[in-house]
Parts: sequence; C-alpha cells; structure tokens
Amino acid sequence: MFTMRALVEARELRLVVLVPGPPGALDADVDWVHNTELSDPSPYVGPGELVMTNGLWSQGTPAVDFVANLVRARAAGVVFGLRDSVRRTPPDLVDACRAADLPLLELAVEVPFTALSHAAAAAYARRRQGTLEASVRRADALTDVISGGGGTAGALRVIRRELDLPLAVVDRAGRALAQVGVRLAEHERTTVAVALTRRPPPLEVPIGSERGATLFPIGGFGAPAAALVCFRPPAHLGEFEQGALQQAAHFLSLEIARRRAEQAIENRFAGELVDMILSGMGAPHELTHRLEAFGVDARAPLAVCALARRGTDGDQQDLADAAAEAFASDGVPAVLAPGSRDIVGILVWRTPETELGAWFDRFAARLEEAGSGPVILGFSSVAAGSSQLRTSLVEARQACRILMRQPSGPRVASFAELPSYAALLGRLDAPTLRRMADGLLGPLREQDAARNTHLEPTLRVFLDQDAQFAATAEILFVHVNTLRKRLARIRDLTGRDPLLTEGRVDLFLALQADMMTGP
Repeated sequence: MFTMRALVEARELRLVVLVPGPPGALDADVDWVHNTELSDPSPYVGPGELVMTNGLWSQGTPAVDFVANLVRARAAGVVFGLRDSVRRTPPDLVDACRAADLPLLELAVEVPFTALSHAAAAAYARRRQGTLEASVRRADALTDVISGGGGTAGALRVIRRELDLPLAVVDRAGRALAQVGVRLAEHERTTVAVALTRRPPPLEVPIGSERGATLFPIGGFGAPAAALVCFRPPAHLGEFEQGALQQAAHFLSLEIARRRAEQAIENRFAGELVDMILSGMGAPHELTHRLEAFGVDARAPLAVCALARRGTDGDQQDLADAAAEAFASDGVPAVLAPGSRDIVGILVWRTPETELGAWFDRFAARLEEAGSGPVILGFSSVAAGSSQLRTSLVEARQACRILMRQPSGPRVASFAELPSYAALLGRLDAPTLRRMADGLLGPLREQDAARNTHLEPTLRVFLDQDAQFAATAEILFVHVNTLRKRLARIRDLTGRDPLLTEGRVDLFLALQADMMTGP
C-alpha cells in the first residue's frame, strides 16, 4: 500500500491537490490505482483504489453522477489527467468532489498515467519491503527475548516499543499472564476467557475504554490456550499493526508451548517425588536431591498442603499455575504436584507453626480472587525435615478429601482440626479403607440393586439424624414401622445393629471410609 501524500511529494509526478478530502484522507492507505473513462466505474473499482481519468466520460455524464458512483464504490480519490484539449480540471468536477469530500488530484499534461502507475508500484514495493524488514527485525527481537528467558512479558514489551498499544495476554482460566500499558479488571479477564471457549473465538470482545478490544488467539487449533488482547477494536488497527500483532501471537504460541512442555516435565518430576514419599522406597539422599531441585531445603521445617476446587470442574494445571505464582510472589520455596484429584504442595515454613493456618487461609483467598473458583485446602502439621513428610502428606490429602466431600463449611483446615474418626481413618491406606467400606456396605448395595429396598440411603439418613426415628421417617416419607424393618434388615445383612452404639460406630466408619476412597 501507499498514500496519496507520497505521490504528491514525488516531484516528478507534478501532482497538485485540488480537494484534500476529509482530515487524514491524503495519509490513508491506497490499495492501488485504476484507470477508467466509464461513466459508472463502480463495478470495477475496489474500495481504497485511486481512480485515474482524463474525463472522457464528461461528454454524456454529469460530474456529480461520476463522483457519486466513485463514492458508492468507496474509492480513495480521483486523479484528473490534463490533456492538450483540457488544460485545467473541469470546475464541475472540482465542485462535485468538494461536495462529496472526495480527494481530487490534478496530473500535468506532460506526465502520463503510466508514470503514476510506476510510481504507485514503486511506493507499494517500498512499503512492502519496509513491512518485511520490520517483520524480520521484529522476529529477531522476539526470538532474542524469548530464547533469553524474557517470556510472555518480554514479548509484549517488544511489540509495545514498536506500536505503543495497550496489550495483555490472558489464558483460558482468565489469568493475565502479562500486561503492558493496561491493567485488566477481573470481569475483563473473565470476558476474554469465555470468548476463548467459543469455536472459533471472536475477533472482538466488548472490553476496554473504547468500543472493544481485538483478540489474537495463541496456540491450539479451535481451542487456543490464551489470547493476545489489544485494547483497540479491529476497525482501529491498520494492516501493519494487525500483522505485527499476529506475528507476536505466533511467537507467543511457541513460548506457551515451551512453558507447557516444561510444566509437563516438572509435573512428572514432582509426581514421582510424591510417589516416592508415599511409598517410602526412595533413599534419603535421593529425596533430598529432588526437593533441592525445586529449591526446597530438605533439612528445613516443611509443611504440606493439598488443594482442589470445591464442587467445580477445571484444569488442575491452571490452579497449580496460580498456586505457584502465589508462592513465588511471597518468596516461599515450594514444589507443586498436580494430581487427578488434588494438587500437593510441599513448602518451607520457617515461621511459627501457629501462623500456618491463617497464612493458608489468605493463600486460598488469593487463589479465588485470581479466578481459580472456590478453593479448598487441607494442610498438615509442620515436619521437622524430609524424613517426616509421608505422615504430613497423608494428613494433608485426607484433610483436603474430607473438605471436598462437604457441600459447605470451612475452605481451609488442618488434619488436626478434623474429627477424631477422620484422624484414625486417615492413617489407613486406600485398599484397607476400601475393604472396610465394601465389607459392610456391599451387602446393602446388593440388596438395594436387586430389590430396590433403599437400605443404604436409610442408613445414611438415620445416622445423620443421630438415630432419631421420627426425624428419619419424616425425611424418608415412610412409616416408623417401615423404618424399623429396614434397620432390622441392615442388622441381618451386616452383622452390625444400628440401634446399638457399637453397631452405629462401625457403620458410620464404613460410610466415611467409602467417602474417602470413592470417585
């Protein structure tokens, strides 16, 4: 592309501006030049093209009609070429262009249209060459900053220096990975995250102080991992700006793919560390080496937490990323291992243990404010070193599991704060808990499946109501005698009498064991 001003400033063309058009028209991009003598060239003139004419159409067409046809075709302007018989541009054409606010240039008799076409081609080539050179320089700068560890924020700074636009990168979880020249509010990040779930994602979203922002998807096919957000609507971005932002989005795709690969390696390494702690099979020096690889001093006091979302689905990696960012911002060395049900965190804790609960409560609140949804977190007492981590890990996970099963209640709790039955069951491994649950609940489930007797639901309600017959019967919509018959059948099938304290204790523990090992 080129501009009419560039043609006017080329002295050899001897162009004179008769009508400048609206403000900025001479500096607007022109797609190409088109020579015509048709009275209505609108079917052949493309938007943004500069029309060259000698005015031969004027013998049968008024100038106002000719100009109206060009306006309808959205032409960039008109160049009237003087000839021996016409030594000045017709006044009616000047008046028509002025009335339509359409730029009008006058070309001297001695300069042919071919010279203007060659100048346009040369200007176009220079513009394309300049765009290509800028793209190469930009690619070199982006390569340098990303390969040098500058990451997403470094890439945005490269583009910001060139375009001076407010930019941000937002991922599918609604987290701002980097921002320059702008600070996104939570609802703006959420708007971008929702847009990224659509297929294909929209090019424009209604955020920012102007009419909207432009999205440039990053990574993935149909389901991008993030978006480069420019706080200008697409209509306000030129071709050069859009090309630069699209190029940046491609480079950011590589950066995010690299980060994902690194995360996968770190997650596997962290997962092996957790398995090593739980199995007790790793040598002490190997456990120390792995902890120190994550910057965690194995000889320091260590706390263990397990966190998850309460009642919502979501990408565990997004929650792990938010947790890692929160740990890093507080300068707390930690290793995070995302699992299928929770995320285990092992961190150095050098302050008094009495402050651990309040700190984790603030930590969970920060994750929720960052867009991670309702978070629950179970934690253990502080271990004196890596040799005590197995007990701490089991305690933290069991605390998290129990909190996860509760529809309401505290979002953060230590294992020591849980009821005594939870502490006892928490020290048993999963196979033992499963056998305990199946041994008593299995016969009830078989009977319910075969005869639709509702024995297990009856037992759960009866225990929840502290063995109160009237309250249980009312909730189940059955007669008290029906309830007594069901409880007797439960006694016969399990060998535990729900009317006796010891029987209720065994049945209650079986239900809790089932909860701890259930899906």
